[in-house]
Amino acid sequence: MTTTVSATRSALSPALQRARASFQPSSGFLACASIGIPTRETVAAQKADLDLWGSATRDPMDYDAIVERTRQFYAKLVSVSPHRVATGSQTSVITSLVAAGVPDGAEVLSVDGDFSSIVFPFMQLPGIRLRTVALADLASAISADTWLVVFSHIQSSTGVVADVSSIVAAAKAHDAYTLCDTTQSAGVHPVDASLFDATVCHTYKWLCAPRGVAFLTLSERFQAKLRPLHAGWYAGDKVWQSCYGPNMALATDARAFDVSPAWPAWVGAEPAIRMFSELDIAEVWAYASGLGDQLCDGLGIPQQHQAIVTWADPDSTDLLRLVAAGIKASGRAGRLRAAFHLWNDEADVAAVIAALRP
Repeated sequence: MTTTVSATRSALSPALQRARASFQPSSGFLACASIGIPTRETVAAQKADLDLWGSATRDPMDYDAIVERTRQFYAKLVSVSPHRVATGSQTSVITSLVAAGVPDGAEVLSVDGDFSSIVFPFMQLPGIRLRTVALADLASAISADTWLVVFSHIQSSTGVVADVSSIVAAAKAHDAYTLCDTTQSAGVHPVDASLFDATVCHTYKWLCAPRGVAFLTLSERFQAKLRPLHAGWYAGDKVWQSCYGPNMALATDARAFDVSPAWPAWVGAEPAIRMFSELDIAEVWAYASGLGDQLCDGLGIPQQHQAIVTWADPDSTDLLRLVAAGIKASGRAGRLRAAFHLWNDEADVAAVIAALRP
């Protein structure tokens, strides 16, 4: 028997209750798989930053501490040392860096239908042999020929959670590297980035940060296989002494892969990622996926145990019904996605059911 969210609402931890209260009322917003919404603190931080900029009192060096604190919060969230975390701006850009490190002729194994940002970069290098299989077959498809396994922790189009333990074990058995995209999981599902050779994450979805803040985590052994092709002044061992070449020294840890930050975005990201780093993400997942299972029950479909509930909607009939009812959801690859996060509750479940099963 599945325990309903309403039955356990009073049992939510104080931290989770505070996190839920940090968002403005957002009834009917079920589109976190496309874009998150900011906390009040993120909005206030960005407005304050804009005022400082507008009054000519913002110093670029002010942002350094913000970036470093945010890096530390993210490292805590995904269970790695901050020295293993590099900063970026876009998932595809980071993935292209990894793709450039794949040896000529090596096999990269990926997932049918995975998000383009972690597939397309590998397709642009003719020396790479890209092979794709169904997510359920990924672990068994890893072979001695596989150099790198690339997959999303949670699939964007279906919300399905990858069998990480089986994939990692198979990769280890065949001495293959792993790259995992956690964009659809970090902030809602527990993530242990130390399990992988590399992870990439954009934070504008479940971590509710502004777009333009992304992270790369690297194991020491995999860092040695990559070149910091995007190296600039922010990748220097001493940032403000690395503004002019050719005499500059790159950082020796993952910071060698940093790109210069889009400053205002990081101001908004800091409070958001700090908040999630202080939560029990297993509790967040139980809450969000619990709402998802309530929706499945109400729609008469099998429970999916996912925060992103999906079903076939090839002509967008159901999506248009939700839009007409004032509910914000999304459609991808012929499926409707209803994504539940901290600001959602049983009223959102009831609203979807009422719109689709009047």
